[in-house]
Amino acid sequence: MRLHELAFRPGAKHRVKRLGCGESSGHGKTSGKGHKGQKARSGGSIRIGFEGGQMPLIRRLPKRGFNNAAFRTSLAIVNIGDLEQFEDGTHVTEQLLRQKGLVNGSFDGLKILGRGELTRKLTVEADKFSETARQGIEKAGGAVVIRS
Repeated sequence: MRLHELAFRPGAKHRVKRLGCGESSGHGKTSGKGHKGQKARSGGSIRIGFEGGQMPLIRRLPKRGFNNAAFRTSLAIVNIGDLEQFEDGTHVTEQLLRQKGLVNGSFDGLKILGRGELTRKLTVEADKFSETARQGIEKAGGAVVIRS
């Protein structure tokens, strides 16, 4: 296949609706906006859930139930394949991972997952480890330290 043979799939590209190009075009005069009214005006868009001044449904319904979002624990995730960039014998901590840009932002804990290959002998300190991550680190001759 060559560059000049590339084409969009049938139906992926549509003609642009050319508005205001004369009455015979089908999109002249009011340009598909009908006659007058809020939606015919420039900038005349109404927000989602607006009911013309009537109290919106979302405000009429009672708010009940429990939401667990406030109590959720967020974990920063690092795969053992990402730890390959550290030198042999390095003690990998959260601060070191932040310096390298592997984790950022605020989180409640650090979890190491087992995707990728690790060939370096590292001591990894984190809150949680998956079983495959633990096996991968120990198979490479490293050690696992669980923070408390």
